[in-house]
Amino acid sequence: MPNTVTLHRVLRCPPERVYRAFTTPAAMAKWLPPFGFTGTVHEMDARVGGSWRMSFTNFTTGDSHGFGGRYVELVPGERLRYTATFDDPHLPGEMTTTVELRAVSCGTDVRITQDGIPEVIPVAGCMLGWQESLVQLAQVAEPEIRG
Repeated sequence: MPNTVTLHRVLRCPPERVYRAFTTPAAMAKWLPPFGFTGTVHEMDARVGGSWRMSFTNFTTGDSHGFGGRYVELVPGERLRYTATFDDPHLPGEMTTTVELRAVSCGTDVRITQDGIPEVIPVAGCMLGWQESLVQLAQVAEPEIRG
């Protein structure tokens, strides 16, 4: 049975900025790869039915793994839902990630659920990777730089 992780974080910025970090290729390449990895977005057609593809490269070993999927739901500033499959046949199945954004007094309440994680990926490892990614998401989305 596939695994699920659920994450929650409050970011000091408006929901529109968090949403943009999920739908802008350069932003995704910067914040989504966990610590020790670089990211490359190969394709991003951020519309319902559109597809996306990216890869992570282990900075130590140089090994890469690719993945991608389709956008199922996009409500700017509120909600994203997208699928993902790995290129590696040893990581079978399709994952679904749902991102819910809600404006709160100090920024944005972010709730992420990822289900369908292949059995061979330890849930704790997936959770750790997401936690690292969310630190980097805050570094991209929170600063308000003018001029």
